[in-house]
Amino acid sequence: QVQLVESGGASVQAGGSLRLSCVASGDTVSRGTMGWFRQAPGNEREGVASIDNTGRATYADDVSGRFTISQDSAKNTLYLQMSSLKPEDTAMYYCASNVFLSWWVRLREAAYRYWGQGTQVTVSS
Repeated sequence: QVQLVESGGASVQAGGSLRLSCVASGDTVSRGTMGWFRQAPGNEREGVASIDNTGRATYADDVSGRFTISQDSAKNTLYLQMSSLKPEDTAMYYCASNVFLSWWVRLREAAYRYWGQGTQVTVSS
């Protein structure tokens, strides 16, 4: 079992920055790959970024260069640093985890077993 708790969501102006955090606890094997997903109203949940336990990161095209995923193993915390935020980044952001995943599935919702409750990010123009 893995427990994930996100925080850091807020309302910001376009062009601003925000850092999300996800504190993880439980089985470390099931945290071999960690990911951030988001879901806007009326849309499906989509992968934003992922990172494995070797530090290899994967990003969705529309956030590459603006978002950075990282992790602090000592604090059992996953981060998502978001910069140059756009109104279209507005969504509920979720942290997810599973065992070490092949890179080609790391932005797929179905690949993850454990999920947090989400934290809301709202970007206004």
